[in-house]
Amino acid sequence: MNSQFLTFMLDESQYAVEVYNVQEVMEYTRITKMPCADPWMEGLISSRGKGISVINLRKKFGLPDKEPDKETRIVVMEIKPTDDSLITFGAIADSVQEVIDIEDSEIEPPPKFGNNISGKFIHGIGRKNGNFIIILNINQIFSADEIINLTEITQSLNETSAES
Repeated sequence: MNSQFLTFMLDESQYAVEVYNVQEVMEYTRITKMPCADPWMEGLISSRGKGISVINLRKKFGLPDKEPDKETRIVVMEIKPTDDSLITFGAIADSVQEVIDIEDSEIEPPPKFGNNISGKFIHGIGRKNGNFIIILNINQIFSADEIINLTEITQSLNETSAES
C-alpha cells in the first residue's frame, strides 16, 4: 500500500510526516512567546482563527538552533493522542519540500542506536532519489504531560479569544 508524506528539512536532513496529519503549511510568522514554557515551545500563532501552540522541532530533537529565514515554514498538524482528543499545533521546519508517495514495504524500521532523536519518534526510514527520509511518528513526539500542557495552553488561549 502507498502512503503520502509531506517532506521537510531540519538541519540538512529530510523528514516526513503523513499527509493526513497536516492541516496547512504557513509562511513563518511572528510568534507570541509564552513565559515559563518548555524550551522547545516557541509560543503561539493564529491559524484559521484559532490560537495554536508552535513547537521548535530542532530544539525538541536536540539539534542546533537556527534563525528563521525566507524558506522557514510552520507546518500545522493535528494529532490524536487519545480516542476523544485532537490537538492542533504548528511545527517549525527549515523548509518544506514536497508531498511524496512511499510504498509501505519500502519503509525500513528505525535504527536501534546512533541517532539524536528518540526511536519512539521515528516511524521508519524511507528513500527517495538515493536520499534517506526520516519518517516521524508525530503522535509519539510528545509525552502525556506535554500533551496536557499543549492542550491547556491552546484551550485557555481560545477561550480568551472567544470572550473578547
